[in-house]
Amino acid sequence: MVSLPKSFALGEDWLTASAAIAIANGDLQLTLSKKTRTKVSESWEIVRNIVEKGQPVYGINTGFGPLCTTKISKAETKILQNNILQSHSVGVGEPIDKEIAKLMLILKAHSLAKGFSGISETTLERIIWHIEHNAIPLVPSQGSVGASGDLAPLSHLFLPLIGLGRLEYKGEILTTDELFEKTDLQPLELGPKEGLALINGTQFIAAHAIKVVEKMHSCLSQADIIGAMMIEGLQGSIKPFYNELHALRPYKGNVHVAKRIKRLLKGSEIMEAHAFCERVQDPYSLRCIPQVHGASRNAWLHLKELLEIELNSVTDNPIIIDDELTISGGSFHGQPLAMALDYACLAASEIGNISDRRIYLALEGNSPGVPKLLMQDTGINSGYMILQYTTAALASENKGLCYPSSADSIPTSLGQEDHVSMGSISGRKALQVLENVEKILAIELLTAAQAFEFRKPLKSGILLDEVHKAVREKVPFAAKDRVFADDIAIGIEMIKDKTIIKTIEKTKKEKKISFKTPFSNEFEVF
Repeated sequence: MVSLPKSFALGEDWLTASAAIAIANGDLQLTLSKKTRTKVSESWEIVRNIVEKGQPVYGINTGFGPLCTTKISKAETKILQNNILQSHSVGVGEPIDKEIAKLMLILKAHSLAKGFSGISETTLERIIWHIEHNAIPLVPSQGSVGASGDLAPLSHLFLPLIGLGRLEYKGEILTTDELFEKTDLQPLELGPKEGLALINGTQFIAAHAIKVVEKMHSCLSQADIIGAMMIEGLQGSIKPFYNELHALRPYKGNVHVAKRIKRLLKGSEIMEAHAFCERVQDPYSLRCIPQVHGASRNAWLHLKELLEIELNSVTDNPIIIDDELTISGGSFHGQPLAMALDYACLAASEIGNISDRRIYLALEGNSPGVPKLLMQDTGINSGYMILQYTTAALASENKGLCYPSSADSIPTSLGQEDHVSMGSISGRKALQVLENVEKILAIELLTAAQAFEFRKPLKSGILLDEVHKAVREKVPFAAKDRVFADDIAIGIEMIKDKTIIKTIEKTKKEKKISFKTPFSNEFEVF
């Protein structure tokens, strides 16, 4: 991650996944410049003038969806906006993670602050209040089809603005009435267009995509490190990672991964000890790490690039351009991120798939010096046999989750919305897959560390030796069977906490080790 400034100007600065997470964590403060306030006020005035003149504009003085031809009187325009929040709050399922709901608030505030949505400054400031005071609405996980925007989840997100819904505030789940009693806030009276501007947009999809980008970046980085450790444990060859090979097929991801693995193996006594062995080539799960991990890296990069466009876009409808031009279009449609999230979902699954294959390979006992099932005294002990059952189950579950949600579309709104993205499901599934991948990588970390042990007293390169020490500080070598679920739980926590990444970073800094590749700026920053 790059270093960030101390503040972020809503509607003006370029929002990235890392900046959005920093805002959600309270590490980056939100500001509204005078210029932005002016743009928001001008857009608000244009909407009020439309109502005064009585010219029909979708969602301002007409009904919604198939009711777009139903004219709404001037007196009823405010009632219309309150009603849309209530009628569209139809989400079901468990609430989404609080951080994702907070990201939704941040993304919506940034989009509204661009001054093309006809929102009032008062409403925008109330959203910012919720972000800054960590009063985060409960948002059901299911109910969005990803166009016209994430209607149901965004409706739940903004019910508290009008005194409805529930929130998490200071560790408690409260009704909005209870929040108002504690804070002296009052419900807002939404003006024309405001309800529609709040719920029309892709912020549910985009917030999930932010977490996909963050979590997948972590998994990719750790998969390279764990894969390198497994190469050492199983006496894999370093030749498949030579620059000369990848220069002939220079996909960015492949080149980046090969360079990383080669650097991790630099100075290895283990590698030198079998440099002239008779093995001609390794199984694919070792030899093709640059091709498989690299392809997933490319998918991650594609999602990251599209996500940044989305985070800095206006995705509601209609769009208020100026006094003369209001456009009812389709910028709320989630297809751009839906397809990229499905691609990322498949790419993440493949990281788990090849990891499971390396675990299986480690158990076979075909590598000199490494016993079958990674334990000397088997028979009475099952060794690491059943850990691979778990990774097989997780890898298989992920394959079932890889069916692309964006391949489906069910017409809604009486046919007015006859093609939808299902991108909300794409985002949720991608996160499910990544959570499973974290578990698979945790088990590979344990098996790689066990295989690595059998290479002693030979040492690996300084980086991998330090990683192995970090594992052994938390999980001891297994000479006989024990409750391996406890080891796995520790391993999962290490993956989630990025322990091995932190170990690499610390060692690089202390030993002044360069770890750059030609594409580090693209793959190491989000």
